[in-house]
Amino acid sequence: MLFSSFALVLFLSQVAAQPPTAPPPDAAAPSTTQARYQIGSDDQLRITVFDADNLTGTYRVDGDGFITFPLLGRVQAGGKTVADFQDQLRSALANGYIRDPQVRVDVEEYKSQSVFVSGEVRAPAEIRMSGGMTLLKALAQVGSPTSAASSELTIARQKKLPAGTPPPPAGSPDVTDVIRVNWRDLQVGKASDVALQDGDVIYVPKAQTFYIQGFVRNGGNYVLEPGTTVEQAIALAGGITDRGTTRSIKATRLVNGKSIEISLNLSDKVQAGDVITIKQRLF
Repeated sequence: MLFSSFALVLFLSQVAAQPPTAPPPDAAAPSTTQARYQIGSDDQLRITVFDADNLTGTYRVDGDGFITFPLLGRVQAGGKTVADFQDQLRSALANGYIRDPQVRVDVEEYKSQSVFVSGEVRAPAEIRMSGGMTLLKALAQVGSPTSAASSELTIARQKKLPAGTPPPPAGSPDVTDVIRVNWRDLQVGKASDVALQDGDVIYVPKAQTFYIQGFVRNGGNYVLEPGTTVEQAIALAGGITDRGTTRSIKATRLVNGKSIEISLNLSDKVQAGDVITIKQRLF
């Protein structure tokens, strides 16, 4: 937005005439998660310049990643984090326009970025990014994992390559990082939630299972959690009956495409597809 010399002087005089009002201590600081958000085209920003009502307002990022801001004209916002863009505006306004400007940038509408959730969830979907979008929030929006879901999911995230680095071939493992997360641990607070980024692909696989039979109280098919031991598998099945024994435990296991029978100890790890048999004690 261009100003004539007279209009510019008038505008600055109006800004200067406003009584100074100190912002709250953290008023110019967006949340940590939003501060890291990378602004994109069509996002709607709320820009607050304290003591300058004529500058405060809502600004839409255009298709080229710019906004049109009073005094400064077209300013690039796209591709910058909220924190970086906020610092850029503060520096630009301090350069001959406002003494010690206090600026805050918030994202009112997220239009440019999204994540994808698929697999064993109730309503797989593409989700538009929102302020502080985390893994748990994304899972909640798709109805959470189903009862058949594995406790471990993956987040495929595109790697950020250094400037000037040629892009790797399509399908190359160098294109993405894979982050593995136990979402059940997130739910109970055993692990920290994960802040999502634009383009993240969240996949919730179907849980692997094992079968236990014989002299246990509740034989049947059970979800295999990582690291489950034979002793824990027996506990899941309600323990052994009065006629059962934890000696000579056998499992039918698929190895190299062939079904074989192996002996197991209580401390051995259960593998996906195992059929565990608890035998009857002799006396």
